[in-house]
Amino acid sequence: MTVSLSSYFMSFWSASELHANVIIFLNLTGAMLLGFVVGYERSYHGRAAGMRTYGLVCMASAALVVISGYPDFWYGARAVYPVNLDPSRTIQGIVTGIGFLGAGVIMREGFTISGLTTAASLWASSAIGVMVGVGFYAAAILLAFLSAACMIWVSRIEAWLPSRPAVAITMQFRQGFIPREDALRKMALARGYEIATGTLNISCKEGRSEWRFVAVGLSRTLATRISELSLELGAFEGLEFYQIAHARN
Repeated sequence: MTVSLSSYFMSFWSASELHANVIIFLNLTGAMLLGFVVGYERSYHGRAAGMRTYGLVCMASAALVVISGYPDFWYGARAVYPVNLDPSRTIQGIVTGIGFLGAGVIMREGFTISGLTTAASLWASSAIGVMVGVGFYAAAILLAFLSAACMIWVSRIEAWLPSRPAVAITMQFRQGFIPREDALRKMALARGYEIATGTLNISCKEGRSEWRFVAVGLSRTLATRISELSLELGAFEGLEFYQIAHARN
């Protein structure tokens, strides 16, 4: 019994088993480092998901895929039943799991949505891990640097290209006051904005009307800065409370 038990444990340290472990170790290390590359941009900008999150996602994705390629070494190559795996199903499971993780970092407050870039880049990070796991090392490195470049440089390109800034505005009026929509639209137009179609949401509580909408700039040059717009909103007739924020993040 002692010899049998000793032989069983030694099977986990055979030359072939150690060789497979070394390959898996190198894959995991490479995936983690590539995850760090993608996650640094998010960490630099103070996002909740940083280098640790991206490194773990990328490394875990690689781990799940790479072990699927070594079924003959499972359980010290002493599996009672033959292990038949379809790596594509493992990849499907990873994609599903990352979907839940991505949903957790997307936040919505009124018309303002944040976390979309983080969720998308987490998905890309898992894809990098999968590519490392199946052995597409050059493609994984390229995807990592393309993902990082996309998050770092595309926002600068967007800032250079013509665009229409959007702001989410909440206005609460004093009790009994009935605001006029045409006056609101006229004020917005005078400051380089127009109320986006289908975004006007009106509610009333205890006699106080509350209007929520998204105002889209006619152009970047014509649209008033959000700080200046905030000061001018305070002078709107009957306004008791207001909140203004960028509609996209």
